[in-house]
Amino acid sequence: MGRVVSRTVLSDRDEYRSKVHRCLDALRRMVAEGRFAADELRTGVELELALVDEGMRPAMLNHAVLDRSASDLLTTELGRWNLEINLPPRTLPGTSACELEDDMAASIGCARRSAAVVGATPVTIGILPTLRPEHLDSDQLTDDPRYDLLNRQMVGARGEPFHLDIAAPGTADPEHLVLDVDSIAPEAACTSLQLHLQLTPETFPAHWNAAQAIAGVQVALAANSPFLLGHRLWAETRVPLFEQSVDVRPVELRNQGVRPRVWFGDRWASSVTDLFEENVRYFPALLPLCDDEDPLAVLDDGCAPQLHELRLHSGTVWRWNRPVYDVADGVAHLRLENRVLPAGPTAVDAVANALFFYGLVRALVASEHPPWTSMTFAAAHENFVAGAQHGLDAELYWPGQGKVAVDRLVLDTLLPLARAGLAAWDVAPDVADRYLAVIEARCRSGCTGASWQTAMVHALEKDGCTRPTAMERMLERYVTNMAENIPVHAWPVT
Repeated sequence: MGRVVSRTVLSDRDEYRSKVHRCLDALRRMVAEGRFAADELRTGVELELALVDEGMRPAMLNHAVLDRSASDLLTTELGRWNLEINLPPRTLPGTSACELEDDMAASIGCARRSAAVVGATPVTIGILPTLRPEHLDSDQLTDDPRYDLLNRQMVGARGEPFHLDIAAPGTADPEHLVLDVDSIAPEAACTSLQLHLQLTPETFPAHWNAAQAIAGVQVALAANSPFLLGHRLWAETRVPLFEQSVDVRPVELRNQGVRPRVWFGDRWASSVTDLFEENVRYFPALLPLCDDEDPLAVLDDGCAPQLHELRLHSGTVWRWNRPVYDVADGVAHLRLENRVLPAGPTAVDAVANALFFYGLVRALVASEHPPWTSMTFAAAHENFVAGAQHGLDAELYWPGQGKVAVDRLVLDTLLPLARAGLAAWDVAPDVADRYLAVIEARCRSGCTGASWQTAMVHALEKDGCTRPTAMERMLERYVTNMAENIPVHAWPVT
């Protein structure tokens, strides 16, 4: 959204609606006429960071860090304690994944050096555990007109405070967070790893379905957000926090079944245009900003239209697996954006998560009986919620197996598929082994970022620390381990 919004004066809603539908007409025509980039494997990665001060509290210094950074890969995000790294697109064959890890570690290191000048440190973590309610006020949003506009539009659409209500699942005496907030600032607490995969209109539906089918496995394996505002909640609390922090529906609209803007979806896809059409059909405009381009006239001239209005609108529907239209060097292309994963804990963990995703999706798309042909969409969504709630302790449904523990499902079924998928992408065998071994070790040890954070805080509390002190000391150890790029399954609880 931020890369598309360049002004803040809203257009007439009828005009904007008409332009969005004209963009949809242009998209349908482009699909019918084959006006997209050829089927070429290209991937991309975005990694969000949180900034902390010497006391491990949020450091509201993202602009100060950027001012001291020479990297053009680093940019701001919604909260003043957020930064984002946008790594260049790349292919997967050979040793490219190792280069991705090196580039990610180097970019984090660059951010670390720039942040150190102003007394801050970047952290790759799903939710910063030392956040306090005062950090979620509207004055903690990054000073940028587009964020201010988005906040004003979403607050106005909701018409009442945003309501956070998250309880720890499955415990006798669950911790429970209830809080009303006056802005979308809690969204900034959700820091993620976003994976991109370039596709064609023909290949997109199967890849999107595959990504939806494994979302529960992904979030269970990578959970790294157990704490929010002092409460131990879901293994991946980022999931309900994101859903609730930008939910512009008042109670009445929720009761009527109006869909939330952070959305898993409600059906398997048969075409990429289905997803864009659903975005337009179900969600009113948040940012009605019209561009001068006539997309159909641009098509008539033999060029690729920008589809400004459709891209902007789809950028305000936060699907966990999102279709993205873009134009590069005058050529239109489609990407699948996977938004399921939290940031961190380390560069090697992040690349392992990415390789597992890319390999598994490739294998499932090529399989004779892909899971979405014998699995309900509701089951995929239930898996996603269970994985976010329980992490590696979750039981998930898988076709032919029924309910199965995450570790057994991954070790016995999905890791071999991911390895075969990476071989099909021509990833070097030793590179595939390096990163899939991280996933295997996580399953065998039962240790994710979430379980390590929880165990570390429990140990510190047992030694007499209060919860706030325990989280600060846990985060100090987290930052040290993160800087050494040791996979989280090997972190000691000491």
